[in-house]
Amino acid sequence: MIRLLPFLLVLALMIYAFIDCLNTPEEQVRGLPKVVWLIIILLFGEILVGPIVWLVAGRHRGAPAGGSTPAEWHRNHRTQWVAPDDNPQFLHSLREENKRDEQLLKSWEADLRRREEELRRRESGSGGTQDETPPRG
Repeated sequence: MIRLLPFLLVLALMIYAFIDCLNTPEEQVRGLPKVVWLIIILLFGEILVGPIVWLVAGRHRGAPAGGSTPAEWHRNHRTQWVAPDDNPQFLHSLREENKRDEQLLKSWEADLRRREEELRRRESGSGGTQDETPPRG
């Protein structure tokens, strides 16, 4: 079991560096393209050079603002998330959308009534016989 421990530690470091490199945004990668860093981590992972070089030089790791750790920042920073049914902007947009939909529906209904009335006038004017003009199209 103790014989496997160094191998497992090297493997864990290699996996960590590989996943860290994959998750790092391209603008935070230093020196080489991200693909090259991934190849270096994989090729030189067994001798610890690839993962260590990535962790030391491959990624720009800026200090948090004010010298605080990210965990401390998250504890002190609360995001203002508002549920959609409590968000006045969202509710206003729904009302506006409903008004537009109602106007569209009313215009469709008016157009339908106009067409039905026109059809009735044609039918009553022709005495119930169908128009003998061939259909267009």
